[in-house]
Amino acid sequence: MKNLINIFCLACLICSCHTIIAQESASADNLQEKPEDYKKRSPIYDYSEKQLNNTDTIPDFVSKRNKLKIEGTIYESDGVTPAKNVLLFIHQADEDGNFELKKYNKKRYVHHRGWVKTDADGHYTFYTFVPGKYIYGNELKQILPIIKEPGKPEYKIETFLFDDDPLLSNKRSKVKREDVGDRILKLDKKEGLFVAKRDIILGKEVESY
Repeated sequence: MKNLINIFCLACLICSCHTIIAQESASADNLQEKPEDYKKRSPIYDYSEKQLNNTDTIPDFVSKRNKLKIEGTIYESDGVTPAKNVLLFIHQADEDGNFELKKYNKKRYVHHRGWVKTDADGHYTFYTFVPGKYIYGNELKQILPIIKEPGKPEYKIETFLFDDDPLLSNKRSKVKREDVGDRILKLDKKEGLFVAKRDIILGKEVESY
């Protein structure tokens, strides 16, 4: 009988502890409540502020054949003053031209993506890879960027293009090389990876700026 009482008391204690832990977990979840517009908002906001700096590495960088380092400076609208604390978000297709989708907290996102925040000199660096183009389409190889200036809403800028893309030299292409010169990444091979430079002037590529 005594053993039964001890077992009963132990069971009650376990249940009690389990309830407390569950409540603590629920409280933690409440502290991390997602904004109402979480699913619809721009992916530029889906980052951890504490981990953000002027350099980021795209997922799967190490395993990719055509590794790419993109670096540059973001300038204020005058084209001279470095713009600090500007967020730059990019996402891109994989080497086969497909946008690999993942899901987190019931929100779909492009797997190959990254964020940087410019330093005091306006500098940023991405370690990524050269994307492919969809085999059944006429899309250019490109990287898609979004900008967020301090105190202003986010906005898209023109995509990063690639100098060796044959579609840029195709007479039937809607995009003409002479019209997109500032957007074209010219790749140099250095120490096992391609290196390209892409400077950005805030507002230059946005009509409503």
